[in-house]
Amino acid sequence: METLKGALIGCGFFAQNHMHAWAAIDGAEIVALCDRDPDSLKNTAKAFDVDATYGDVAEMIAAERLDFVDIATTVTSHRPLVELAAAAGLNIICQKPFAENLDDARAMVKSAQQANRILMVHENFRWQSAVRAAISAIQKGEIGTPFFGRVSFRSAYDVYANQPYLATDDRFIIQDLGIHILDISRAIFGNATSISALINRINPKIKGEDVATMLLNHENGATSVVDCSYSTKRQPETFPETLLEIDGDRGSLRLEAGYKLIVHKDGTDQVFDVSPPLLPWVERPWHNIQESVQIIQQHFVECLRSGTNPETSGDDNLNTLALVEAAYLSAQENRTVKLDEL
Repeated sequence: METLKGALIGCGFFAQNHMHAWAAIDGAEIVALCDRDPDSLKNTAKAFDVDATYGDVAEMIAAERLDFVDIATTVTSHRPLVELAAAAGLNIICQKPFAENLDDARAMVKSAQQANRILMVHENFRWQSAVRAAISAIQKGEIGTPFFGRVSFRSAYDVYANQPYLATDDRFIIQDLGIHILDISRAIFGNATSISALINRINPKIKGEDVATMLLNHENGATSVVDCSYSTKRQPETFPETLLEIDGDRGSLRLEAGYKLIVHKDGTDQVFDVSPPLLPWVERPWHNIQESVQIIQQHFVECLRSGTNPETSGDDNLNTLALVEAAYLSAQENRTVKLDEL
């Protein structure tokens, strides 16, 4: 098959993972880069041997023959970039948070639908191989029908060193990290009908919240607790692992620290090592996230080939974004928020 040609928009810190992953994916290549920062653009082009570089997205789209764009910029630019790409007839994979608000997200989804293009959100936590192993076991019925779960991410890792803007945003942990953990809960239990959230700021040096605890009721009757923290000091440090406890009517499942998956059924435990592979370009402790970038981008390529809707499509991600907005509303008004309010 002909190799799909793409362009990366945004050459910042996390975009380097995108480029490493694209280099390892069959059937697609990045042929152009765009960034308003000339240094980031130049350094990325040199590191990955890309000749075509641009400071303007519209100019790049007009000059290059592209099949897709990979948008790895900050959230404020997502809507105009998605709409520009869709209007040009390009398929799109876009980093999270997908949009600043639900109205923008709905407009972005509509623009891709009207252009009959595929729009996928780079919501990569559910694509981590350890989490995929847990989801697969649940979907195969290993523990029966799930009725309760806890999805947890707690750490004191210094995430501000490489991304200092995280300390300056009014919204922090739910918008940046909790969105991933909420999406994992959706991947396991399906969509939620309501959410109750409590938030706190433990670190006095940041502006937003760094601790959040959320209770979700799901359409299928299940309940999940989603909790995240960047102020949990413990050893061993589990960053950046998501831990799971899932109860089903025939057994239970736990994804524990150190990538140990335990499936309990029929009175016995089965223990699996679901450690992510250490790919040539990754580094600990980020390797599980970095590997998931490659997995999700490969899924995007497969969807482009088959014309199927991605698992984390723009339309699907509206449900995750709605949970984020509802969580902040719940914390602000100290009440349970029903998702149909949004």
